[in-house]
Amino acid sequence: MKVSTLGHALLGLLSAQPMTGYDLTAAFDQSLANVWSARHSQIYPELAKLVGAGLIEQTEAGPRGSKRYAATAAGEAEVRHWLQGRAPGDALRSERLLRVFFLWMLRPADAAAYLRAEAVRHREQVARYESVGNEIPVERHPADRWGRIALEAGIRYENTMAEWALWAADEIEGGGPVPVT
Repeated sequence: MKVSTLGHALLGLLSAQPMTGYDLTAAFDQSLANVWSARHSQIYPELAKLVGAGLIEQTEAGPRGSKRYAATAAGEAEVRHWLQGRAPGDALRSERLLRVFFLWMLRPADAAAYLRAEAVRHREQVARYESVGNEIPVERHPADRWGRIALEAGIRYENTMAEWALWAADEIEGGGPVPVT
């Protein structure tokens, strides 16, 4: 079975500790949100594939049909193989940035307003990430340390994007040519 990126993310989370599908969804919403997104409807079918491939196993059943999963030795080996394999592609898909290419079609004031709203959105994301960081236990598990490192990348990215959006809004409002730096 070829394991998807989502599958590798699930295997990594389940290598740290057993979790339910609900726990995994919460982990994507809270700690992985700045690097990878996954919806509830994507996670459960992927869990079934991983069970079928012997990469995870159900460790217990809980109330209302919940199931707790853990990575098997084969699952942990798969994550290690993925981590040491070929470097991932760097393709970035962002509808927000795609829109920037076409902001010339709006009045400058409307384009600048869009960019200023983006700056606010990025600052709000920084606040959310910092809040998550305050909740991560210090050195409870090695995954917590690496989670903090990835979270810091998200904080720095969002801060940089907020600064860029304000710069771009100022450039649009200034009306002059935008120099390439």
